Amino acid sequence: MKPFWKKMLSCAMAFVCLTGAAAGLTGCHGSKEKAAFEVPESFDTTKQYEITFWAKNDTNIRQTDIYKKTIADFEALYPNITVNLKLYTDYGKIYNDVITNIATQTTPNVCITYPDHIATYLTGSQVVVPLDELMADPAYGLGGSNLEFDSPTQEEVIPQFLKECSLNGHYYALPYMRSTEACYINQDYVEQLGYTVPDVLTWDFIWEVSEAAAKKGADGKYVLNGGDVMIPFIYKSTDNMMIQMLRQKNAGYSTQSGEVEIFNDTTKDILFTIADHVRSGAFSTFKISSYPANFLNAGQCVFAVDSTAGATWMGPDAPLSDISDEAKQSFEVAVRPVPQYDPENMQMISQGPSVCVFYKEDPQEVLASWLFTQYLLTSDVQISYSETEGYVPVTSKAQESAEYQDYLAREGEDADTHYKVKIEAAKLLLNHTQDTFTTPVFSGSASLRDAAGQLIEKTAKSVRRKETVDEAYTDKLFDDVTALYHLNDTLQSTAGKQDLGPLPTTSVVLLSVIGAAWVLILLYVVWQQLQKSKRGD
Repeated sequence: MKPFWKKMLSCAMAFVCLTGAAAGLTGCHGSKEKAAFEVPESFDTTKQYEITFWAKNDTNIRQTDIYKKTIADFEALYPNITVNLKLYTDYGKIYNDVITNIATQTTPNVCITYPDHIATYLTGSQVVVPLDELMADPAYGLGGSNLEFDSPTQEEVIPQFLKECSLNGHYYALPYMRSTEACYINQDYVEQLGYTVPDVLTWDFIWEVSEAAAKKGADGKYVLNGGDVMIPFIYKSTDNMMIQMLRQKNAGYSTQSGEVEIFNDTTKDILFTIADHVRSGAFSTFKISSYPANFLNAGQCVFAVDSTAGATWMGPDAPLSDISDEAKQSFEVAVRPVPQYDPENMQMISQGPSVCVFYKEDPQEVLASWLFTQYLLTSDVQISYSETEGYVPVTSKAQESAEYQDYLAREGEDADTHYKVKIEAAKLLLNHTQDTFTTPVFSGSASLRDAAGQLIEKTAKSVRRKETVDEAYTDKLFDDVTALYHLNDTLQSTAGKQDLGPLPTTSVVLLSVIGAAWVLILLYVVWQQLQKSKRGD
């Protein structure tokens, strides 16, 4: 019997090794499935394909018209592809609908999105198509030989913008448009207060001028504008505000692998500073007070920070202003990068929509979706869309074209297509592309971004409610925000309990097999003892 059990034990251990190897191979195979799409040898033009395109549009009718023209022009090149457009007013709504439709396998074919959102989509199996093979395909890839349109090559996509679309070492999107944030300034007010607008704003300058603008006279009205309303400094996106301030201070936000570092002493210092300026009435946010542009255009604000894509709303002559002409005040608008702690080492966030493709059962349908996605990067589409707002094209092919250079050169020629503030905002990003950065993207990074803004919003609201903002307050705030956004559940946090998530499937298999092997070993030992007992040993 002993040889038999020895053989059984050897088999068990061999099973452990083989299963472990197989598990390792299974893990690799799973990664490969997620990191590759087999491009069809040719596109079947004899079959009809109907694809859906989810895009975002606010109130800019020109953008809707550009989408419609783009689709019509594309369908003329590919008569067997029909593109159905669905417009949303908010990127968050697109994100929520995609998440909902993943469960029912009714995702769109193509959608405008952000890398943070794609990271969440990727938690599902075969949801978003990795584009590496498609981009590199000699026939249908970027600059491919079998395309019916003049596509940019991969080298002609601005590297900083393309890098934003890389997750886990693979491209899951193409950049569509890019923007950054800008500070839109009532230059007349700054000079009226005795200051000169510098080429690069510093946080010290912003706070000093804002405090001066917040002063009231004996009659209770603001000295600067003689009115009842004045919010010297309004920030539209407080998540960007916190992220950029931390980056400029070289303080923690998150690691590339998803460790949360935002809950640190530098963050506390930033919040204490913000609290001081909220208390004096020098600072507020969009969520508390409303759109910065509305206050700026009405002469009720000195510094308004918003996206460069929002430049068409900024200034008394803004073509898309939301307030009446009677409410507008005449003033000179200055456009500058966001405030910096170190003007010699500028740090500005890069943002803007990207385009991803979703898996479908038919590879030909995926290829049709890819063709349309790639068509969005053609120069005609890029230039016409960028001219609607302060976006910049994502390809050097479009940026360097004679048509786009002519557009930039005609700055201020009119208050519409060549609106001065809008083109200045675009030039700001073109001149500072090398100074832009992006935040790490991982499953849960969208929640962390929301948490960054919530730290500022909650602090500002607490000050307005006359609450004390001190060390104890920020400690509790950190705990509340961590719980609110489930940061301990989805991310590895350096600021609290680490939740590393469930073990990988391969690890579970290995541990199970090892456990089974030990059971066999124990059974063998028991059997030996029983045999000894029978022999009277």
